[in-house]
Amino acid sequence: MMKANYILAAGLMALGLSVQAQTLDRSKLPADAPAPVIKVGKPVSFTLANGLKVFVVQNNKLPRVGFSLLFDYLPIREGDKAGYVSIASQLIKTGTKTRTKDQIDEAVDFIGGSLNTSPTGVYAMSLKKHTPKMLEVMSDVVLNPKFTQEELDKLKKQTKSGLASQKDNPAAIATRVSSMLVYGKDHPYGEPDSEETVDRITLDDCRKFYETYYRPNIGYLAVVGDITPEEARPMVEKYFGKWQPGEVPKPNYDTPKPPAKTTIALIDRPSSVQSVVYITHPVVLKPYTPESIQASLTNDILGGGGGNARLYNNLREKHGYTYGAYSSLTSDRLVGRFRANANVRNAVTDSAVAEFMTELKAIRSSKPTAEELKSTKNTFAGNFIFTLEDPETIANFAINTARYNLPEDFFANYLKNVDAVTEDQVEASAAKLIDPEHAYIVVVGKAAEVADKLRRFGDIVYYDVNGTKVEAPAPGKLTTTPVGVTADQVIEKYVTAIGGKDAIAKIKDVTQKLTTEIQGTKIDIESKQKGLNKFSLAVTAQGQVVQKVTSDGTKVKMEGAGQSKNVTDEEAKMEILKNASFAELLYPTLGAKTTLVGTEKVNGKDAFKIDVTLGKKTISEFYDTETGLKVQHTAIEQTPQGEMAINTGLSNYKEVNGVKFPHTLTQNLGPMTMKMETQSLVVNTGLDDKEFVVQ
Repeated sequence: MMKANYILAAGLMALGLSVQAQTLDRSKLPADAPAPVIKVGKPVSFTLANGLKVFVVQNNKLPRVGFSLLFDYLPIREGDKAGYVSIASQLIKTGTKTRTKDQIDEAVDFIGGSLNTSPTGVYAMSLKKHTPKMLEVMSDVVLNPKFTQEELDKLKKQTKSGLASQKDNPAAIATRVSSMLVYGKDHPYGEPDSEETVDRITLDDCRKFYETYYRPNIGYLAVVGDITPEEARPMVEKYFGKWQPGEVPKPNYDTPKPPAKTTIALIDRPSSVQSVVYITHPVVLKPYTPESIQASLTNDILGGGGGNARLYNNLREKHGYTYGAYSSLTSDRLVGRFRANANVRNAVTDSAVAEFMTELKAIRSSKPTAEELKSTKNTFAGNFIFTLEDPETIANFAINTARYNLPEDFFANYLKNVDAVTEDQVEASAAKLIDPEHAYIVVVGKAAEVADKLRRFGDIVYYDVNGTKVEAPAPGKLTTTPVGVTADQVIEKYVTAIGGKDAIAKIKDVTQKLTTEIQGTKIDIESKQKGLNKFSLAVTAQGQVVQKVTSDGTKVKMEGAGQSKNVTDEEAKMEILKNASFAELLYPTLGAKTTLVGTEKVNGKDAFKIDVTLGKKTISEFYDTETGLKVQHTAIEQTPQGEMAINTGLSNYKEVNGVKFPHTLTQNLGPMTMKMETQSLVVNTGLDDKEFVVQ
């Protein structure tokens, strides 16, 4: 832009014309250069006689070729067998008429390739020299699957295990319940799957899905990589040419409507220390339209643009309520959805909802600033241009142009259309698509601490983790103090449940190794304990010790991020309690005060809650009322967002030398849940005191 103005001025001077200096109005942003027309490479396309549409994008940067097969069918309502579509798509890869699952895996691994199936397609990739073999295996999976009861039973078991774990995942609960509310249980996007619906799935259900929807006439095959159209066509015809077309259903569904007024959907989790908040409702927003482009910019300004978005700046940067607050506006052929969400501390749940509502109302009733819109467009354009580096993007452009009957130059002019969006259009888009007065405010959290303060936003309807309406919990505190039970009795029952004092006394030292994974990175944890109060804990990632805590029984040293800190007195005692294998036996020695608060639900079961106080700090321990075993530990930790309670779940108790130890630990880390599994636990190995020296 500046270069263009300089050339214009130089040209005028060369013609003997004067260019008069003018006072700049710095209150106005300089005019932008017009958005470029993107040069989108056009794939070579052809259609087989059976209707399979093929798009070839040649890219010779790497000697590999990918095949992405997409089936373009409308969502399926699965009814009382919800989950069969997902299971059927996995079952397709478990064997063919001539290959077992192991043989398929071996064939793909031998050529260094990959092969994956999903409800809407199949993806395969290999080095160029192995392309014929990869296509032969891929086509065998697509055309000749063999469904067996043994593999179906395995997938059903895995699916039910995943569903069970979701019941204790607040984010999964919020997603599940909000989908039911937004779309309705009779809509494909809202119908819930469960252990019961999965149990009903049969081999015939899976075969019927395959036979109905795996058809070439609704298929789009993208061939991307080091391959010419002349090479690709004969291979595609060879391996997919005999595939038979078929009639595919085109069901009609009623369009979900937003609620008549904003309603609070509260899912009570008495053990929760933070709330998952979703504010959501359905929207009518078709993909790849001028309206969807405007909606994308509107959402980026509100909460889709990361750290620069309004919700993030308000709830995290300004108020410190959360690690992050976001929003999304999804377009869809059937029905789209608006959602704003965050994970917040119990104490600020209502305040966070209030700030959400303030921002949602503000974007509906006022234009964005010119600078705000310009910055959003620039980021949007940068992300769009970055995707063009992936040749698969070009193939997807071509496929979506065909699927949605778009103008041939739709993606070439995409940035031009983005740049043309005005402040007025953003405001109009928000007013049409974001409606805080007709939304569901879904909250998964501790009702005893958040319910009363949420009533100002609307009527409260209670749901269980399966999305079924339930009665409101009793008013007031949801915990009850059991008559005739004391903290000492609960602790004594726990000690007996894990083996008793005599058995514990025979445990001189404990070494436990656990593993977990965070965002794809494996984490190793090694805990060592000698006696009741000496311990060391080391956390290792990618071969490096990232955190270490050591205690000699009196002092505690904490190391991490290149720093170290020694703590003593009450703070050291509390750290010892939080890390001791048999902390309950240390309470009298360390002067800890125990209080039986009452009973609360932990993982759906009643548990005694005991507060343990040392000086000014308190931790909470939860013991199953039936088994007596400890099932959860809660401690308050300082985070960048203020104090936050960290829950550690204890389960999968196994006996070692007469004493039961928990072998599975789960811990919430802000919005994430970390599951730690024990790899080994040994006792009485003669650990040296040198392991526990604090200097």
